[in-house]
Amino acid sequence: MAKEIKTIGVLTSGGDASGMNAAIRAVVRKALSNGVAVKGIKKGYQGLLNEEIVDMDRHSVSEIIQRGGTILGTARCSEFRTEEGQARGAEVCRKYGIDGIVVIGGDGSYRGAQALSKQGINTIGLPGTIDLDIACTDYTIGFDTAINTAMDAIDKIRDTSTSHERCSIVEVMGRNAGYIALWCGVANGAEDILLPEKYDYNEQELINNIIKSRKMGKTHHIIINAEGIGHSTSMARRIEAATGMETRATILGYMQRGGSPSCKDRYYASIMGAYAADILCQGKTNRVVAHANGDFVDYDIDEALAMQKEIPEYQYEISKALAR
Repeated sequence: MAKEIKTIGVLTSGGDASGMNAAIRAVVRKALSNGVAVKGIKKGYQGLLNEEIVDMDRHSVSEIIQRGGTILGTARCSEFRTEEGQARGAEVCRKYGIDGIVVIGGDGSYRGAQALSKQGINTIGLPGTIDLDIACTDYTIGFDTAINTAMDAIDKIRDTSTSHERCSIVEVMGRNAGYIALWCGVANGAEDILLPEKYDYNEQELINNIIKSRKMGKTHHIIINAEGIGHSTSMARRIEAATGMETRATILGYMQRGGSPSCKDRYYASIMGAYAADILCQGKTNRVVAHANGDFVDYDIDEALAMQKEIPEYQYEISKALAR
């Protein structure tokens, strides 16, 4: 028999992403409509251990769907990676009468949810990360806003790059995953796209591409560089020295995390949040909500964490074919 759920908690963990507030709002309001009380846990797992826990009602989540970031705050928590920290987290949940928690975050956050589930606290994960690097889902909360923010910035950089006949290296976020770089590289018509999963660090090839393009009459060059490769400023100096073409690096950084979420991030996060609240209220645990094959579904967290995700080879080949 499924465990009776009377009170649930909701927290955001890891990096913030636009659309997290829409997910929080949906979790709270759907749970309340199911007759289940909700508590907000501030600053992720660290806030759980510190007992930073507040009651939430419908008014608590008014006027937040359009806001970037997360009203609950987020933090990294090394203590929660330990068995002692996980046991302490479960004790805090029981102390406050929390039967289950919706965790909004990435793979690391899922591992925390997985640990809580083993401690007897029902858990549901929501994919909140701008990197699109969770294998079980085709969509992650915040990705759409991040790529649109980056795309708009790269368009502006292209304008000045064209005016000054420069090579511009634009570094986007993505430490281990190149999805932002790939999408923006195609959408912005970049001449070169450097992905952590694909780049062979053959800088001479970049230099040759620039020289070849200039001989063909092209007066500017855009390189999209993923954060996981980095070193954009030193790369710019080397390229300028080798090609004689003025080269500048721009690191977009944390602007990609913030800002008012796009319509897609608001809508998908809302549906996912409501879905998570529903299955948690039904007594399910150790699940992660995903969007796959055009529908909202859920997977076992163990299964989801075991999945691998790679850059689609066909899409990568298209990005190279369209580049020049």
